[in-house]
Amino acid sequence: MKYHISATSRLSRLVLVFLLSTVPVVVAQDLKDQHDSRPGVQTPNKAKDSEDTGVAANTRMLASGQKAKVKGSIVRRDPDTFTVRDDQNMETIVLLTDRTSVKSKGGFFRTGTNYDVTSLLRGLPVEVEGMGNRDGQLVADKVRFDKSDLKFAKLVDTRVTPVEEANKRLSGQVDELGEVSRAAREEAGRAHDRISSLDDYEVQGSANVYFRTNSYVISPDDRRALDELASKASSIKGYVIEISGYADSTGNVERNRVLSQQRADAVVRYLQENHDIPLRRMVTPFGYGQLRPAADNGTAEGRRQNRRVEVKILVNRGISASRG
Repeated sequence: MKYHISATSRLSRLVLVFLLSTVPVVVAQDLKDQHDSRPGVQTPNKAKDSEDTGVAANTRMLASGQKAKVKGSIVRRDPDTFTVRDDQNMETIVLLTDRTSVKSKGGFFRTGTNYDVTSLLRGLPVEVEGMGNRDGQLVADKVRFDKSDLKFAKLVDTRVTPVEEANKRLSGQVDELGEVSRAAREEAGRAHDRISSLDDYEVQGSANVYFRTNSYVISPDDRRALDELASKASSIKGYVIEISGYADSTGNVERNRVLSQQRADAVVRYLQENHDIPLRRMVTPFGYGQLRPAADNGTAEGRRQNRRVEVKILVNRGISASRG
């Protein structure tokens, strides 16, 4: 029975301690709510506020002109600002100016040592006094810290910063490799298109040269047509000239084949001798004889159109595409 009473007594005391421990929390929360509701004081952003302002939910926003003092460790450093995180996991953005005093905490005579703002490293515990601006930042009048903490922060910075920079360089190399890989894939695609179109040509210009019956002599009018075509070819990169000879159906089939070849050869000679077009630029001329007629051989006009040489300026589509 004594044991039962003792256990009950201990349980009662634990319940009482728990109830008492919750009172200050409730009171403190009520006081905090009352304090935050005063004019000129802005509450820390909550999740909804962060959606409206773009500021993280745990960032403290100060009212313009509000005096404040914060203690915590520097968790982020930018050229003109740094961010302090306190024990309540609240962050305050501190703005540095030319008037900001940066010192170590004073010793026996409370003088302290002046430091440059570059000494404000990540991980350094600081105390900051200043006034809020319209952006909710704390414009720092004073920044104070312990020398021993600065030594530790410098030690950490010498260890961590090289690793971070190495990671950045590695990330940059990965990005560069990705860009090189992308460019290589694009170039491979273009090369594939060019290779695939080796037998696919575009006609950039053409002319027909007509001949009299049983003749392979080029007339003055047709020479002028070849002159114009040669002039156009000289302005085109990577061109070739296709030359095909034909005959009408009059006479012997074999004779017509030879005659069509002679007509094609006459055009090749004219272009080479009069316009210095290299032979390598001219596709091997071929005489088709009376095959592939362009018109009806049953009429004089049709036969005239069939006694011809077709001359075409061709450019490979792959070359044309790379030019574009």
